[in-house]
Amino acid sequence: MTAVDSQVSTTSVDPAHLGGWATLKDVVAAYVGLMKPRVIELLLLTTVPVMFYAQRGVPALGLVVATVVGGTLSAGSANALNCVYDRDIDEQMRRTRRRALPRHMVSPRAAFVFGIALAVISTLVLGFFVNWLSSGLALAASAFYLFVYTMVLKRRTTQNIVWGGLAGCFPALIGWTAVTDSLAWPPVVLFLVVFLWTPPHTWALAMRYREDYAAVDVPMLPVRRSGEAVARQIVAYSWAMVAMSLALWPVADTGPVYPVAAVVLGGAFLVEAHLMWLRARRSDELSRIKPMRLFHWSNMYLSLLFVAVALDPLLTR
Repeated sequence: MTAVDSQVSTTSVDPAHLGGWATLKDVVAAYVGLMKPRVIELLLLTTVPVMFYAQRGVPALGLVVATVVGGTLSAGSANALNCVYDRDIDEQMRRTRRRALPRHMVSPRAAFVFGIALAVISTLVLGFFVNWLSSGLALAASAFYLFVYTMVLKRRTTQNIVWGGLAGCFPALIGWTAVTDSLAWPPVVLFLVVFLWTPPHTWALAMRYREDYAAVDVPMLPVRRSGEAVARQIVAYSWAMVAMSLALWPVADTGPVYPVAAVVLGGAFLVEAHLMWLRARRSDELSRIKPMRLFHWSNMYLSLLFVAVALDPLLTR
């Protein structure tokens, strides 16, 4: 979920004008780009550590590989279909102009077929090589992301990513069910941690690109509210997120590694959120608010928190 901060070109590239191997390379890269691999990286980072915790040790390598492959294809399917639906606004936004569809590297029809094929393959991979509960959860997450967030919420409400973000929480459940073939309270707590983490993370990015969202009439909260109002909500969600992260300790009866990490990481996140709020109260200029500081820290926070989830059973057995 890393933003593209560099300048982007609006030049379209026609694969037919490229030489043989260059054309193949660019087309493959375009299809991979449709899957949004940087987004998938973060989703997998909330899947695999939960598998370690559910196993209370190191899960079988084959199971991890099947879950990662199936999860990657499932998320890639949802992202590709999202690109098809959002291609009209992607052409106008600085952050998304270099995607495959705006650059005409892939046709909308080809991207649609690609997305559907990935959905079918991922469902079968997870169903046959992991279990059907995990397969069903992955399919539900993709469907929610496409039909609820992309088609309904994104262009209609400032709360789009609050509820649309539910789709990105499913990997915590899938990591658990891949090992146990059942649900329990610990993955639900981690699901809610990701749910509460999503608004601060995404609103910080949206604040950086609020002019882009305003230009295409996508009502992200930073487009409709002042920087101070957005930062205040970020602080509120951050406190709720940290409180929920600490709830895993009694719910899952963790060892000392996880709660110590949750306190330290959560404290640092709260400090950064409050500092951004103070800067936003003084000025509504992005150069003063510095929202990308919180955005980058939010990536590190979630990554390290879930690393602690994986390490806790390994270090406290």
